[in-house]
Amino acid sequence: MSGGPSAAAGRAPVDLATLAGIVEGMLAARSASGPLLVGLVGEPGAGKSTAAAELADRLPAARVLPMDGFHLPQAELVRLGRRDRMGAPDTFDVEGFVALLERLRDLHNSGETVHAPGFDRRVEEPVPGALALTPELRCIVVEGNYLLLEQGGWQRVAPLLDLTVGVVLDAATRHERLVARHIAFGKSPGAARAWVLGPDQANAALIAPTLARADLLLGVD
Repeated sequence: MSGGPSAAAGRAPVDLATLAGIVEGMLAARSASGPLLVGLVGEPGAGKSTAAAELADRLPAARVLPMDGFHLPQAELVRLGRRDRMGAPDTFDVEGFVALLERLRDLHNSGETVHAPGFDRRVEEPVPGALALTPELRCIVVEGNYLLLEQGGWQRVAPLLDLTVGVVLDAATRHERLVARHIAFGKSPGAARAWVLGPDQANAALIAPTLARADLLLGVD
């Protein structure tokens, strides 16, 4: 298990099996109008998506909901002059994200399938209605960068989550994986490193302190 950002100092991260056991216990004791909402938050490249998928696989009737689907379309980012900061807090539709979480909290009572956007990394665009979240779901694993941020409207997210988990990974490994990801999706090695050390690192600096507010920390390799 790897060390994480300074905000995680003083708390021992749990592993995935332990986290799954904790969530299963919460599900067993739960009586509510909607599925358990578990939020996985961490810096870019920390392994949130992989951890969220693996956690959902270990749980009954669980589905992953990535925050990435709420990226603003590139045309809108260009109009707003924010394209060169894609991934920053103000490049997402936070109002739409909050509205979706509010609907999910009443998913069982409503009896209606809720559709959520996905995200296509190949073209860096949201995909409307890509995810179907059905009333049979018992747990939704929400993953994203800013679930614990307390500014710009993001402060409305954490109160809607039943459990928040900070995903921690050492910076060197995180940077290495981010560079590889950007190259895999079309950036040159030089452009990939520049993006990791620029926008990605600026976002990581915002996220790292928020992990101190997570209910638990999850260590990943």
